[in-house]
Amino acid sequence: MIAHLRGTLLEKHPNAVIIDVHGVGYELAIPVSAYSALPDKGAPVQLHVYTQVREDAISLFGFQAPVDKALFEKLISVSGIGPSVAIKAMGGMTAQDLAGAIRSGSIEQLVRIPGVGKKTAERMVLELRDKLEFVGLAAPANAAPVKSQFESNEEDVISALMNFGASRAAGEAAVIKARSTTESNDFDALFRRALKLVK
Repeated sequence: MIAHLRGTLLEKHPNAVIIDVHGVGYELAIPVSAYSALPDKGAPVQLHVYTQVREDAISLFGFQAPVDKALFEKLISVSGIGPSVAIKAMGGMTAQDLAGAIRSGSIEQLVRIPGVGKKTAERMVLELRDKLEFVGLAAPANAAPVKSQFESNEEDVISALMNFGASRAAGEAAVIKARSTTESNDFDALFRRALKLVK
């Protein structure tokens, strides 16, 4: 697998580059946010690379910093997010801003990403919120406490589900499903519904 390339920048576009490495030109998709940091054509350049191998193609994705590549790999681990959606997500905001939106559960901000609907955004939050510090995207030390996306009675339901042996992520997922399938939002109704849905 190709993990890193260093060579001469032959071509650059907002979403792709071509790098000459010892006479071989490698085309890489890049986040739009990385374009402004690239040198002029003909200058030396190096990028961290993620290689996607499929039956019909090999695709390369380039990143300025290791943390960007690590975040990209986390994003494509979420069901419903492929490399093309992940690269667009990283083009719309910095890695720190995207991590902040995931960590804070900002569904409204995440659904603005092309190709990301509400359910996919919710999966991003559920699956990645507690994993970002391991790729170098820990919350700033002076960050304000994260505001939960759940109301107090929903937090009570999650807590109750955890007392029944569910993980936090499973409890949150069950509550999200439960509140979309029941009109009542009181604790008893929500808990009964979520208990049937928890995995």
